Amino acid sequence: MILETTANRPRGAVRIGADVGGTFTDVVVLDGRGNLYTRKVPSTPPHFEEAVIRAIGAWLGSTGISGARVREVAHGTTVATNAVLERRGARTALVTTKGFRDVLELRRIRVPVLYDWFFQKPGELVERYLRFEVDERVLANGEVQSGLRESDLWDLKKRLEQEAVQSVAVCFLHAYAYPQHELMVGRFLRKHLPHLTVSLSSEILPERKEYERTATTAVNAYVRPVMRGYLNALRRNLRRLEIDAPLLIMQSAGGLTPEEDAAARPVFVLESGPAAGVLAAATTASRMGLTNVITFDMGGTTAKASMIEEGRLGYHSEYEVGASLSTGSRLMGGSGELIRAPSLDIAEVGAGGGSIACLDRAGGLHVGPRSAGAVPGPACYRRGGKEPTVTDANVVLGYVRPGPLADGEVHVDPEAARRTIQDRIAGPLGIGLLEAAEGIHRIANTRIMKALREVSTERGRDPREFVLMAFGGSGPIHAAGLAGELSVQRVMVPALPGLFSALGLLYSDVERHEVRSCLLCIETLRPRQIEPLRETLERDMLAWFRRGHYSAEQVQLAWSVDMRFRGQTSEIRVSLPARPLTPQDVDTLRQTFENEHLRLYGHRSAAGNPVEILAVRLVGKAVRDRTEGFLQPPELQGEAVSSRTAYFGSGWGVIDTPVVTRASLREAAQGPLLIDEYDSTVVVPPATRVWLDDLRNVVMEGAGSHP
Repeated sequence: MILETTANRPRGAVRIGADVGGTFTDVVVLDGRGNLYTRKVPSTPPHFEEAVIRAIGAWLGSTGISGARVREVAHGTTVATNAVLERRGARTALVTTKGFRDVLELRRIRVPVLYDWFFQKPGELVERYLRFEVDERVLANGEVQSGLRESDLWDLKKRLEQEAVQSVAVCFLHAYAYPQHELMVGRFLRKHLPHLTVSLSSEILPERKEYERTATTAVNAYVRPVMRGYLNALRRNLRRLEIDAPLLIMQSAGGLTPEEDAAARPVFVLESGPAAGVLAAATTASRMGLTNVITFDMGGTTAKASMIEEGRLGYHSEYEVGASLSTGSRLMGGSGELIRAPSLDIAEVGAGGGSIACLDRAGGLHVGPRSAGAVPGPACYRRGGKEPTVTDANVVLGYVRPGPLADGEVHVDPEAARRTIQDRIAGPLGIGLLEAAEGIHRIANTRIMKALREVSTERGRDPREFVLMAFGGSGPIHAAGLAGELSVQRVMVPALPGLFSALGLLYSDVERHEVRSCLLCIETLRPRQIEPLRETLERDMLAWFRRGHYSAEQVQLAWSVDMRFRGQTSEIRVSLPARPLTPQDVDTLRQTFENEHLRLYGHRSAAGNPVEILAVRLVGKAVRDRTEGFLQPPELQGEAVSSRTAYFGSGWGVIDTPVVTRASLREAAQGPLLIDEYDSTVVVPPATRVWLDDLRNVVMEGAGSHP
């Protein structure tokens, strides 16, 4: 859907943001004058690049301009994540120090649910017979206890060939500080087995913690051929459209990175889609002067939550992929693949519009995490789906408008939604259709609350001090009810909520994250001890940006350190001044750490317990000139209606609810109200006040009166 009239043809170079989700692929185009154009098409698993090319090609065809005018393509993708979740990565081997073959299997002593006698650890990405030991050893002080023999390398080459391995992860003891042996293995394998992809832990994650470093390097090796193949296919198809512009990939920690880096280090882009939405929320919040925001992104497969506090994004140094609750919390770990890589602090649950509702053998109703995805999709889309989903329930409740959706790529059939819920849920339970649909809706909300609480109350934050910003195709439908349960007083729905993550790609800069391990005691720390580490990090960082044609003046540097009380196994990230440290800075550093520890965990350590610095981190950001888009909501397709019957629970029942568009909401109104949009519907429950702010965001106050 084109947001400007066709008379306003794009002038000058254009930028494209393409976000691939589990159900839909969203493409947003920003022209040289700041006008935005959009396309929304169903995703095309397993060849997700086909939907991206189809959407871009359709836009080029509708405008009649050449792909040569495209200056940049920014892309968020779940290809690497899906490869882990679906166990369809490369055949991977692990090469490690003798005696450390089972590090991947031993993991950490952590289970996600206490007292669960039936919990089973997830299977290893690298089978035990594909983990090869090498008789080498470097001690923690750098002393070589056992050297690396060339004969061992030739033997390793033979075994890798026999097992038809496609990718190799190399992780030696203490290689984070002394990588010489890893580098020797890397050079040997790249020379004699050039068809293999080789991931060295000293290049992927030069940090302490043997299991975390091994697991992260193994995941990188596992998804690297998949990611490389996807990006190569996407690049070939872009060139077919005459687009030879840089292809930039969103990282888990926010910020874009060139395709070459994403192909070499895909472990850093696993959570690229959710990160783009949080960045878009941060940009919107900044423009509105909001400092405290809880973001809620509900798409077709998952629901994500994050927090912006005092204008700052939250970061984590590790997270899990494939867990029942994918989050950076150390308290919830153990059920997924551990990734020790910087990421935005995002909690994620398997509860999206496509999440399937089903009954267990005892007649209990469950929602998710299994999803109908893009194929076959919810039953109401008439694309082959037979099982009831959250979207089907919302159609039955009257929240989703019937007829063509987005660019007419799917058509919402309310009769198909009613039939599947009646046959699969309401009939077997002996309850009414609306009661069954409401049960699916509310159970989905209960699952989503796990993510919202994880980033708020479980971090010692009071949700009443925050605004809930809802986006994603399903987010605005569920936002008001969730706000009531979370005691949030105000909800904001930005323009184009279903395309919001794609917008975040256009708001982002090129970023690079680097880290170096150390072990410094804050009590005896002299400021000059930390400076050599900083000089090395800064030199490497600026050299990387220079290779991308960014000058040092264009790069902003942000420093931080990982700190803990001695004896702890987890750390807290604390900001570091950009200038050389003074003794006063060291005192401030300790005080800041202890205050954050108190806020997170409710206590300080015993008096006199030393505080340690375990790593120094540097984030470089190349700030670029960019034009903000003009967010003019597109017109709806299909027949306009003035009202629609909607069910708001037993307390309110079925109400003939007024239906408006965002553009027609010129004055404050009172719910119940349905705001139909190009890509979503904002559900305003009874007794909820709603209005548009200066940036055309829908704002609800007193939300959550929906019983």
